[in-house]
Amino acid sequence: MNEREMTFTEMMRLESHGPDTYVGAGPSYPWGGLYGGQIVAQALRAAAMTVPPQFLVHSLHAYFIRRGEAAEPIRLEVQRIRDGRTFVTRHVVARQAAGAILNLAASFHIPEEGADVQVEHMPRVPMPEGLPKDTWSPLIDRAFVDGTTPRGTMAAWMRLNEALPDDPVLHACALAYLSDDLPTDAVIRMHPEYRGRGTSYHTFWSASLDHAIWFHRPVQADSWHLHEFTCRGLMGTRGLSTGAIFDRDGRHVATVTQEVLVRLHRERAAR
Repeated sequence: MNEREMTFTEMMRLESHGPDTYVGAGPSYPWGGLYGGQIVAQALRAAAMTVPPQFLVHSLHAYFIRRGEAAEPIRLEVQRIRDGRTFVTRHVVARQAAGAILNLAASFHIPEEGADVQVEHMPRVPMPEGLPKDTWSPLIDRAFVDGTTPRGTMAAWMRLNEALPDDPVLHACALAYLSDDLPTDAVIRMHPEYRGRGTSYHTFWSASLDHAIWFHRPVQADSWHLHEFTCRGLMGTRGLSTGAIFDRDGRHVATVTQEVLVRLHRERAAR
């Protein structure tokens, strides 16, 4: 299926295939295989389908196991780990014919009254309307903040290019979909062989290893958010990227971490 033939809402429309088991599909992407953010979003959606609606997405931790194939359905098996009074925990395994492609743990929380203290602050950057758009996907609006970020840092305004209904879980899934886009760029920018954004992917082969998100405040993923990621180090072929996501009013809505596998093309080998 071509990516332009599938909307994000259609990606999130999972079919029930027995108790706590769902099946989804994905489009073909320019590089072949599936986009990791899509599988994370679908696994989160499957987990949420087993959770009462008063619980909102709190966090997720995912491991990418092998590349997904667009030609095959994705089977999402949910395990109910715990149902508490204010927290609910789920475990999801996404499978295809070759075996598991993703392992995800998700936590859901009923919002509680308490202190609201923001320590992380949005950097001073231009608003997205005045920046050139640069994207690889018809589902993603993206505007890079160039010329103002140091080496090993990547920042861009991003939003889902599709109006979503007022469903907080669906918006959290959409933010998860978007959040897998920039972490690798921050790591590659720190590599000694990096020679500029226009040529980096002729030099490097990369794959996401694991991904974590903490959702701090409600999000509207079809509105502009600033995603800022910084490489925290390169250890052999593994690099760590951490990021903060802000809405255009400067509210810190989510924190993301990802470990990335980066190899030079001449050194590429099987995982």
